[in-house]
Amino acid sequence: MAGQVKIKIRKNDTVQVISGRDRGKSGRIVRIDRDTGRAVVQGLNMVKKAVKQRKQNQKAGITSIEAPLALAKLMIVCKKCGPTRIRWKIDGERRTRTCAKCEGEL
Repeated sequence: MAGQVKIKIRKNDTVQVISGRDRGKSGRIVRIDRDTGRAVVQGLNMVKKAVKQRKQNQKAGITSIEAPLALAKLMIVCKKCGPTRIRWKIDGERRTRTCAKCEGEL
């Protein structure tokens, strides 16, 4: 992708996966990569990874880590009405994210 992707979701937002292996599960966004258009969600899209021992007190072996998910597979969760789209509400200089269903602030 050339340049950065316009992203409406942010770090620490609660999102729900709408397609794929973890469909229907929700979690909190840990990290967003704007260049690739992917996000890491806490506890979702777990993959096994072989880890070498780097320090003396660190164990080597196979561990589970969270792999990035495409932003197109994520939908923000409103506290009142569940998974929803985001709309922007402009009040003078201030621009806020609102729920498309209930018009509540996200």
